[in-house]
Amino acid sequence: MLVGLSFFLTTLIVAVSGYMLAGWNWLDAVYQVIITVFGVGFGEMGPMTPALRIFTMVVIVAGCTSVAYILGGFLQMITEGEVKRALGIRRMMREIDQLYDHVIICGYGRIGQLLARNMKEAEHPFVLIDNDPSRVAKAEAMGYLVQQGSATDETVLEAVGIHRARFLATVLPDDAANVFITLTARSLNPGLMILARGEYPSTERKLLQAGADRVVSPAAIGALRMSHMITHPASLDFLDQSNGRETLNEILTQIQLQLDELIIPPNSDLVGASIGTMEVRGRGAFVIVALRRAAGETIIHPSTDLFVHEGDTLIVMGHRGDIPQFAKHHALKKQMQYRGAKVSRRLK
Repeated sequence: MLVGLSFFLTTLIVAVSGYMLAGWNWLDAVYQVIITVFGVGFGEMGPMTPALRIFTMVVIVAGCTSVAYILGGFLQMITEGEVKRALGIRRMMREIDQLYDHVIICGYGRIGQLLARNMKEAEHPFVLIDNDPSRVAKAEAMGYLVQQGSATDETVLEAVGIHRARFLATVLPDDAANVFITLTARSLNPGLMILARGEYPSTERKLLQAGADRVVSPAAIGALRMSHMITHPASLDFLDQSNGRETLNEILTQIQLQLDELIIPPNSDLVGASIGTMEVRGRGAFVIVALRRAAGETIIHPSTDLFVHEGDTLIVMGHRGDIPQFAKHHALKKQMQYRGAKVSRRLK
């Protein structure tokens, strides 16, 4: 199209210049070129010599050819785009039909985009469902498998292989839609693991009754994350450096273990002691997994001959009842956790 347009403009400029060189004024020259190129042919606007007639024929051929070239390029662009889109949809459907034990993500909003990116990084097969054409186009541009439509529609869920899927995550911001999707998905695949997003606390019970295996509240997770930043800053820094395992402490709590931090105050008898000495004094009650210096440096898996100084923070893992006893015996400032509420106090 650009080549044709350039040739057409060049033809117009050369033709107008040619008629003006033949003695025509610029308005007559432009008018002559327009009626000649577009085939109107009202008649010549001035005297036509044999050379000027030949020039006019060349203008007709060049002008009509360039116009036809532009129109052909435009039609080709439209046709190729539709053909490529149709072929892309067929290729995508073939790939979806080959998925097994995959994840179905309902909704490509903010949470859906983060979830899809994490699945991509983990190389776990997944397919997206969204009814917004712009978000579908955005997902296709990322190279994701995506099905346009409503996830509440059984036909759409069957098209993405819900009978072969292992997980379904419905992350729409509408709790009512998530409940309906959960009901529909559970009826189609009773063995499916369903993870549902719930914006309001009252929705959790409804989602569980609808068949969800787990309900995730973004607001609750955000509040928990912020509370950890306040009450366990050193531990959280360590977890962030450990490939993003922010939920490690929650998992350990379920098996009566905890990941905690002990701050070495100036009056502690552990100032100047080595990591190995402290583990011996703990009598196997915990394991020191990291050491955060007072200056901010975090040392993961510190060696046994490394010495600690006042203001350092020990990140330890052990049984929930043993760590407080050790901290009390050695007068350490500790971050305690009781029934999910964390408080900081001096143990003496």
